[in-house]
Amino acid sequence: MRVCIVGAGAIGSFIGVRLARLQEVRLAALARGTTLSALRIEGMRLDLGGETLVAAVDASDSAAALGPQDLVVIALKAPALPALAPSLAPLLGPETIVLPAMNGIPWWFGQCLPSLGTEPLQSVDPGGVISARFSLGQVIGCVVHASVVMAEPGHARHRMGHGLIIGEPQGGDSARVQALGALLARAGFEVTCSERIRYDIWYKLWGNMTMNPVSALTGATMDRLLDDELVREFCSAAMREAAEIGEHIGCAVNQSPDDRHAVTRKLGAFKTSMLQDVESGRPIELDALVGAVREIAARVGVATPHIDAVFGLTRLMGQARGLYPAG
Repeated sequence: MRVCIVGAGAIGSFIGVRLARLQEVRLAALARGTTLSALRIEGMRLDLGGETLVAAVDASDSAAALGPQDLVVIALKAPALPALAPSLAPLLGPETIVLPAMNGIPWWFGQCLPSLGTEPLQSVDPGGVISARFSLGQVIGCVVHASVVMAEPGHARHRMGHGLIIGEPQGGDSARVQALGALLARAGFEVTCSERIRYDIWYKLWGNMTMNPVSALTGATMDRLLDDELVREFCSAAMREAAEIGEHIGCAVNQSPDDRHAVTRKLGAFKTSMLQDVESGRPIELDALVGAVREIAARVGVATPHIDAVFGLTRLMGQARGLYPAG
């Protein structure tokens, strides 16, 4: 089975190395710069369970050189995908599965969802450039529940979590989801094959869309955000707005914000991915985590003053640091 990782960062390496340990998997990676050099020289590396796993990988900066794959795992930061998507066509054959292992709202989320209309979500798929390259029938939705960081280019370090939720974008079960789930389970992941993958994406986002940007604004770990009663209530108010949006799109959340905060507290003094990006000077995934929520809210007629506030503040911070596009 030919598997290509597009975006050999933390999550891409986490998935790629574990799949490569299966005898039937031949691993490839589309990469560039120092990551490409590291993969070619030292392979794809992952610190996991007290040891460093190393996977042989066919690494290239050319999709055409890698050719058609059976599974393409897209593990890019969301802002990078619109520009790269047109170049990925050589990876796709008639039966290729595309698995986006990315934060936030994916480009396909609004497709076949009558309440959102027929136009692509501009916040995550500007001009429809991504949906023009990947048909909905190629995609299997994915939610990652794991914390992984990069030690250096080509070398990831697992911290916690092994969960992957996968499912058909249009809902229900399928033979291909079950087959992919079995493959991922053999690679050591804790796999859930969901019949409501849109809900699973929305539920994870329901917490991340506040904790990520507020931590990036304040520089505080999640335990400190929750310990501050004013910050916690601001986040709860934004979550109540997101829960109302969810009711309009078939993703009603049956928990309260306090229920979710109790789950988040178990992570302790944890740095969110957006805070890590700010500290490392990397572009922030604001549109996938917050901008898309605002766009969906506008389409279904839900007012979002608290979500608007966190978006505006984080956008301005990102622009001031050169981590989010001006204008």
